[in-house]
Amino acid sequence: MSAPGLEVTLRQRAPIPLDAELECAPGELLALVGPSGSGKSTLLRCIAGLHTAADGAIRCNGETWFDAAAAINHPVQARRIGFVFQNYALFPHLTALENVAAALGGLTFAERTARAHELLTRVHLDGLAQRKPAALSGGQQQRVAVARALARDPAVLLLDEPFSAVDQVTRRKLQQELARLRAHLNIPMLLVTHDLDEARMLADRMVILHKGNTLQSGPPEQVLTQPDNAAIARLVGLQNLFEGTLVSEGDDLKLAWLGHRLAVTRIAGAGGDRVAWVIPPEGVLLHRRERPSRGEAENPVAGTVQDCLRLGPFTQIRLLPEGGGEPLAFSVPTHVAERNEIAPGAMARVTLLASSIHLMPWEPPAETRAD
Repeated sequence: MSAPGLEVTLRQRAPIPLDAELECAPGELLALVGPSGSGKSTLLRCIAGLHTAADGAIRCNGETWFDAAAAINHPVQARRIGFVFQNYALFPHLTALENVAAALGGLTFAERTARAHELLTRVHLDGLAQRKPAALSGGQQQRVAVARALARDPAVLLLDEPFSAVDQVTRRKLQQELARLRAHLNIPMLLVTHDLDEARMLADRMVILHKGNTLQSGPPEQVLTQPDNAAIARLVGLQNLFEGTLVSEGDDLKLAWLGHRLAVTRIAGAGGDRVAWVIPPEGVLLHRRERPSRGEAENPVAGTVQDCLRLGPFTQIRLLPEGGGEPLAFSVPTHVAERNEIAPGAMARVTLLASSIHLMPWEPPAETRAD
């Protein structure tokens, strides 16, 4: 018998290729992240019963909703899905109260009305029950959509880019509300988002999707700082992606890069192995100008500031290491950049934290790979 929660295995060649496997436990929020066209929304539609994949199975709490081999395919209404669409899909001629009540079945009118009021209060809309969608802000419409999704007492909650249609301030408020709301929901929750920061803030685990394939899953911090390979590192936007070689120094292995011998906390392999490696921006620490390194700092690297960009309280820096190669990207508080006279052409020195360096198998560039 299947474990509690949602288990999904789906495969198809068209219209959008899928070769995806994922699971989500009760009370867990799983973020599906990937570029446009990677199959994120198609996966949600398959789970909801709005699209049927060519092959695979979908099980929830031990109940089979879809099994291509066994010719099982429960209709949408039999799957107890709560779905919040990107455009909210509210009925424009109904009030907020009526939109929520419309999702409640098997109750008297008075019971539906009372339950709809209760759900609107839960999403902080108790004073706006009689307004129609056109009289509500984007954030308020989103809350109505969430209340309606919860009205069916769903076994799974699906959220398809639920914050994409609102401004940044409202987006942050709604993210906070979802974080509070989910603490009271003991059901699997799947969030489709293109925003890595959003996934990092809200999700227990995230799945990286590309061309319909689930490439890697795990806690957001792990996936975003320890990708399985260079392709995933590029997909999640890691800028500090380099190549190096493992070298033996006595009984130790180190990472050779641009003439440096870098200590790495987690390192495995043999001397001579070619590797790809990444370091997140937070693993690059700027040395203070008044305290120049004499080599005692961990993995010191000197270079020339290629450019720096002030973005409010933080300044983004790109440092060209001595010996050439691609620049190191990192950021520091703007006051730190100013105090250390960071400017294009200035010399600077940084530390690369051994615990932040992540090694991956080396892969040839895509255009040179054999078919």
